[in-house]
Amino acid sequence: MTRHLLDSVVIHPGRRLAAELAATLTTLDPDGIETTAVAELALALDGATGERHAGFTRPAGAREPWHRRGTEIRSGRQLSVVSTEELWEIGHAMGLPPIEAGWIGANLVISGVPRLSFLPMGTRLFLEGGAVIVVEGQNAPCRIAGRAIARHTERPGDELSFPKIAKRLRGLVATVERAGRACPGPVTIALPEQWIY
Repeated sequence: MTRHLLDSVVIHPGRRLAAELAATLTTLDPDGIETTAVAELALALDGATGERHAGFTRPAGAREPWHRRGTEIRSGRQLSVVSTEELWEIGHAMGLPPIEAGWIGANLVISGVPRLSFLPMGTRLFLEGGAVIVVEGQNAPCRIAGRAIARHTERPGDELSFPKIAKRLRGLVATVERAGRACPGPVTIALPEQWIY
């Protein structure tokens, strides 16, 4: 009986992709969303050293409606990962040049991965500086990032249009699995086996 049930499941094998880490960014203002380009990031097991999202836990917010707001939960958003291709696509849809990664609080900018935002949970990114990060899920676009874009473009409507346009293009949230450095250079992306339940 077990074999019959497994026969109806399509399992896609794991595979590897080659990509580039194009830029690393960090928060200079602990109260702001925007990030600034730096030569490299030191990644510890609790995230990027000095970064506002660093930590093993965080308070639950609007994205976790199954917990009371403010409840301490495991952090799955130590890092924000975006792609040059999706930043271009968002900007194009908004009638702008590519969106700047720092405007929306990105930490890592990856180049050369089609549909980066659709990399599945459990995907590992092996960085040249020895760090390994694990994808926790898609990063939902929000009005706070839209507000930052509107401030730079001087187009107030961008605050509301960004969350709609950037849905499923906003990149990923990730955690650090192995400490090391994140600096521009080659990245190996290891996708796990995948199936739909």
